[in-house]
Amino acid sequence: MKLPVSTEWLLHCATTLAQLEPGATASAARLAEYYDLPAAALAKQLQALVRAGVLAATTGPRGGFRLGRRPEDVTLLDIVEAVGGAASPYECREIRQQGKGALPPETCRDACVLAVKMHEAHQAWRTSLAATTLADVLTSLPEWAVGRTRSKLG
Repeated sequence: MKLPVSTEWLLHCATTLAQLEPGATASAARLAEYYDLPAAALAKQLQALVRAGVLAATTGPRGGFRLGRRPEDVTLLDIVEAVGGAASPYECREIRQQGKGALPPETCRDACVLAVKMHEAHQAWRTSLAATTLADVLTSLPEWAVGRTRSKLG
């Protein structure tokens, strides 16, 4: 499975915003500069997190983005799905019923075992991401990381 490049951007930006003082914001331009990303493209992607309720946006001279929920209430799955949606990357097209090796329809009443296994793998991936919150990520950062982030963006 290949996720959009913006998935990495938004995972890092949400983690960065989670490190700021409560209520503090960072503009898309500052986040783009922090990670050397294209500002206009990042701003557009950050809006996907606003629509999903992961981030909140404020306008004005002190405006910018901040977490829309507490870090313990934002999962990695929330972020990934805001970017790429929830659909499974695997789609069974029933090729077992095509070509020279085609099986008769009556032997294909049950779901294809490969489709079942791919669905199980997708569910395991989603379960893992849903079990990891931004708060969990923050506890895994080196102890100096939050102070560094705040000094660079604060």
